[in-house]
Amino acid sequence: MGDNPRMTLRATIVLLAVLNLGVAAWWLLRPDAPPSPEVEAPSGIARLQLLSERPGPAPAAAERPATATPTAARSADDAGPAETEPPAAAAPAAPVAAVERCYRIGPFADTAALAAAQAALRPRALRLRTRETREGGGRGWRVYLPAAADRTAANANADRLKAAGFTDLLVVGDGAEANSVALGRFSSEPRAQQHAQALRAAGFEARAEALGDVRTANWIDLAAAEGFDTAAARRASGAAQSRTVDCAGVR
Repeated sequence: MGDNPRMTLRATIVLLAVLNLGVAAWWLLRPDAPPSPEVEAPSGIARLQLLSERPGPAPAAAERPATATPTAARSADDAGPAETEPPAAAAPAAPVAAVERCYRIGPFADTAALAAAQAALRPRALRLRTRETREGGGRGWRVYLPAAADRTAANANADRLKAAGFTDLLVVGDGAEANSVALGRFSSEPRAQQHAQALRAAGFEARAEALGDVRTANWIDLAAAEGFDTAAARRASGAAQSRTVDCAGVR
C-alpha cells in the first residue's frame, strides 16, 4: 500500500513529459498557414500600409524640398501681382518765363476804327489796352487856373498860389481869359500834366491844355510773344505806325 502513491506520481510525470514532447513535435511539424486574402479597397481610397511595408524610411521633413501645394498656387495666382511702391513722381520742371515785347500801334481816327483794330489784334496779343492822346499843332502846352468872378478874386488866387510856393504866375487882365491865372507853358504834355497835378495836390483847380490845333488820337498798346510781326499787325489793323514801348505800362 505504501508504494502506490509514488508509482502514481511517477506515472503522472511520465505522461506529462510525453504530452509535452507530442505538442513540441506537432508545433515543429505543422504546415504553414495560408496567407490571408487581400481585401481590395473601394476605388479612389488609398490602401493603408503598415510602416514595415513601406520601401524605406521617409525623408525628414527638414530635408524635403519646399513645394507649393496646388491650393496655395491657386491662391497666389488669384491674389494677383504683389503690390509695389509707386515710383516717386518727378518734380515738375519750373515753368520758363515767356519773353514778351510791347508795342504801340495806331493811330485810329475814331471809335469804330479802334474797335475793328482791337478785334484784329486781340488773337495776336497776350494782352492789350487802348490809349487816347491829344496831339497839338507844335505850340506846346499851358497850365492855368480858370477865370475867377472878378479881378479881386483873381488876385486872391494869385496870393494863395504864392503862399503855397508857386511864384511863376500871371493874372490875365483882359481878353477872353481875363481874371484867369497863367501858371506856365511847357513843350510837352507830360511836363504840363506833372505841374498841374502838383497844383491840384496843393488844393488848386489847375488845368493842363494843349496850345494850337489839338486833335485826339487813339492807340492800342499790346504785349506779344517774341517773334511778333509788327508789319502784319499794322496791315491787319489798318494802322499807319507802330513802335516799341515799355511793358510796365501795358497791364
